[in-house]
Amino acid sequence: MKTIKMISMSLLFGFFMILSANVSAQDPMTAAPNLYKKVLLENDKIRVMQVELAPGDITPWHSHPDHFVYALTDGKMEITDKGKQPVVIEIKAGEAMYLTATTHMAKNIGETTLKMVVTELKATKTKD
Repeated sequence: MKTIKMISMSLLFGFFMILSANVSAQDPMTAAPNLYKKVLLENDKIRVMQVELAPGDITPWHSHPDHFVYALTDGKMEITDKGKQPVVIEIKAGEAMYLTATTHMAKNIGETTLKMVVTELKATKTKD
């Protein structure tokens, strides 16, 4: 009986570890394919994605390496980085933002559809 309880506890712990790993490090294209509309360009240096969030849309937890965002439309978002309090930002069309690697979620709290281009920077090897 003691052995069965130990096995059950180990399996449960493993299951929660797998779930938490998936939540905290999920690729945005997998986490929110309805919002991350398509990959516009991908190679060994960058990945460029088209993103659209209608009012009230929420991106679930996902991760990015260092990246920058170019806003195609105005909007208002609430962004929550892992382990931090939510921050509200006003975004203006034509604005570009550089962001370091992060795990976060976001919600469009504005009244308009927010359209952006997100470009992730991939690690590059230096030549010797």
